[in-house]
Amino acid sequence: MPARINKRQQREQEELLALGNQTAAAVDTDSEEEPAPIVPSGFAAAKKKKKKPAASDAPANPQQAKPAEVPKLQQPKSLKKGKGKEKKKDELQSVATSSSSTTRNASLVSLLSVSVSNLDAEAEMRKFFGARAVIAAKSSETSSSGGSKKRRGVVPTQAQRSQLTRPHPSWSMIKQREGLSSRPLTDEEVQQKITDRNSPAAGDKWWTVEYSKRYKGATKTFMQAVSSADPEALRGVLQKLPWHGDTLLQLAEVYRHQEDYSQAVEYVDRALFLYERAFLGSYSFTNGLNRLDFNRVENRPFFLALHRQVTDLQRRGCIRTAFEFGRLLYSLEPWTDPHGVLFHLDFVSIKSGMGQWLLDVYSEFACAKTAFEDHLNPSALPGWAYARALALFAREKAGGSSTDALKQAMLAFPEVVPLLADKCDISLSPELREHRAFRIQTDGIGLSPAQSILHLLSHLYAQRSAPLWKSASHMKWFENTANGIRSSLNAQRSNPTRERFLQMYGSTTLRYSVYRHILVLEQSFRNLTPFIPRSVLLAKQLACDPLPPLTASSEYNDAFFAGAEEIFSVRPRRRDARALERLIPDAGIRAQIEALFHANPGLARQLPGGVVQFVQMMAEMPEEALNDMMLDFAMAGEGGVGVPGGGGMPGGLPVEGDDDEPDLEPMPPRGAAEVAPALADEDQSEEDEDDEDEDEYIAPMPIRVVRNLLNRFWGTGGAAADRDESDSDAEERDHDGVD
Repeated sequence: MPARINKRQQREQEELLALGNQTAAAVDTDSEEEPAPIVPSGFAAAKKKKKKPAASDAPANPQQAKPAEVPKLQQPKSLKKGKGKEKKKDELQSVATSSSSTTRNASLVSLLSVSVSNLDAEAEMRKFFGARAVIAAKSSETSSSGGSKKRRGVVPTQAQRSQLTRPHPSWSMIKQREGLSSRPLTDEEVQQKITDRNSPAAGDKWWTVEYSKRYKGATKTFMQAVSSADPEALRGVLQKLPWHGDTLLQLAEVYRHQEDYSQAVEYVDRALFLYERAFLGSYSFTNGLNRLDFNRVENRPFFLALHRQVTDLQRRGCIRTAFEFGRLLYSLEPWTDPHGVLFHLDFVSIKSGMGQWLLDVYSEFACAKTAFEDHLNPSALPGWAYARALALFAREKAGGSSTDALKQAMLAFPEVVPLLADKCDISLSPELREHRAFRIQTDGIGLSPAQSILHLLSHLYAQRSAPLWKSASHMKWFENTANGIRSSLNAQRSNPTRERFLQMYGSTTLRYSVYRHILVLEQSFRNLTPFIPRSVLLAKQLACDPLPPLTASSEYNDAFFAGAEEIFSVRPRRRDARALERLIPDAGIRAQIEALFHANPGLARQLPGGVVQFVQMMAEMPEEALNDMMLDFAMAGEGGVGVPGGGGMPGGLPVEGDDDEPDLEPMPPRGAAEVAPALADEDQSEEDEDDEDEDEYIAPMPIRVVRNLLNRFWGTGGAAADRDESDSDAEERDHDGVD
């Protein structure tokens, strides 16, 4: 399919084509002895005939013969236009020289364009298993993980649309930006990123994501929660900002380690949805034209979310969707491929029937004559060399160019042959097995960094793509080709493809892309970590930002968080009063709840959400936990729960373990993230809050539940307003064994 270009690019191509035709015509004209004169018509022709001198009257002195002066006055408009075209021709030549990288990448843009219709994993599963099976499996997963339950207080007002995921009805409504926005990089920023102006990356349009002050504050709190190693603290961040990308990805990794894959997938989907909303109105991430700067820490969560999505889709068997997400990830940064998605694409492209795409990309880079520093060339990768042979074999269904391609791959990267043969039970001749080129390495000891990367990628391709070679036809073809290359292997002294690979991975940036790929897939490819330097493995990194690049232009530090808004600041009393009034309409009961909360200062330290969060927490607590909390309050003060100043040990002694607590801001308890998410919208001013109060919905608590809670804390004396039910409540308390 030809590349789709806009009108401006079409005009440039037409002008360049006309430029080539005019140049050829000029060469033919100069070769003639007497060029044909330009004969003007009309008044210009009569004027020229009247002033044209005879040939015999021409001056003998060559200095007096100034042919440029006479025709200067008689020059027709067509000649003036011709000179204007020549001047424009020179300008077009300079433009063509400066934008040569853009024209070279025109065909690559079409290969990087994403098919939006193939980004739906559920649609792909329906093709294989049917709609009923998919719906049944989805309902069973959500019921087991509790994801199908609607969050209390969440009333979706409209359907949320997305190209990258299917928004779940239980998700809270997201704003268009939700703390994230995108902007293009300035020319100065692009020059700092790309020093070589002849690089094809210099002709791309680069973008970046920016954080709002409130989003930075949530990120700062997230970093504090990560340092505490408490997943409950992470949920506290989501309680204040339900759409925080780093927190969503960190919790997804927690669930993945717990093998709760359905919940992990949901958190990754939410992270993708968050960043997709940030791109709205700025640029399209599916047309293959735009790039995202990986050196900025604000952009890296989107890269990681896409990478985790690719791996999870392969686990679920959605290979075609995995290919499309992999192509999207590759299009964001095709020159350095920071997450090594090319090592996924050599497998999923063949598995999903997109072998022609792999051949086109291979040809696009194989024809490149110039090798730029820190630029990845897929045609020099071992996995792509063997995948190219598979794609040609599937297209030909017989020998020919596919066998030649397989021989070239084996001669360039013989390290793959014994590994793939062992995985597929392919027999090789003993003489071939004993060849030094087929020696299997299990770690990087004694190898250069580039050679270590070569052996690592050989192991990676053999482990991931072995199922593609296990058919009888492929095994026979591989065996015959491998046993026939021994003489060629002994004769060759060097291989250009291999040399290009070793030169390419002399770059630290490209080696870090491979290391980052393995670290993200640590559970599946743990045996490949011996090829990674120990300094990289011991480097400080987060699950939401594995192995930051050495060329990073921003990171989470004090300078980044300067001016950030503290999301756990004290809530305005007026807003608390309105929320509490909606939760408990009865004024008398509401006053007793407030008195109970203010009588225990320890509650205020533990619950930054104030009395509103206290009421919500009590409503969700099970019976046993509520009784335990009652006992704790009873032991905290001399006169019971209602004694002011309660919360300390008798005699004023400090509570044991207080000095050992980390100096972190208090985090809300688990469960608070799923109640009344509208209360977390603190990024608006007080005037905006007054206008938005009518739109917020907080489900009022049942009066009977609140009265029972009060009776538990205050005893029968506190239930004077409900004396007709005090006897039954006392019976229930006696039955439970609590006075």
